[in-house]
Amino acid sequence: MQVVTSEQGCVGIIALTGRIDATTASSFETSCRELLDSGAKKVVVDLGGVEYISSAGLRVILTMVKASKAAAATLAFCSMQSMVAEVFKISGFSSMLPIYATRDEAVSALS
Repeated sequence: MQVVTSEQGCVGIIALTGRIDATTASSFETSCRELLDSGAKKVVVDLGGVEYISSAGLRVILTMVKASKAAAATLAFCSMQSMVAEVFKISGFSSMLPIYATRDEAVSALS
């Protein structure tokens, strides 16, 4: 999995490519924690390049949602491919997390 972090205005962006599974979930968690630890209060996770997410990936997302709440930060997700969107729907994540169709929509919503 590839993780690229950037900023768009006052919003931190984490763009992921590949698979989020037991072997790669920790690099996503590390990147997200680094953004939160640096003081980011608005973070968008762009899942457009993610083709697969396992239960380990879902666990990391829950951990990061809790960490963002503890840091008084807002975390949003965007650009999900259909398989990842289906996993979010089945797991109930789509009803409890802010999810946007595109990165621009997510950044706009958080700005």
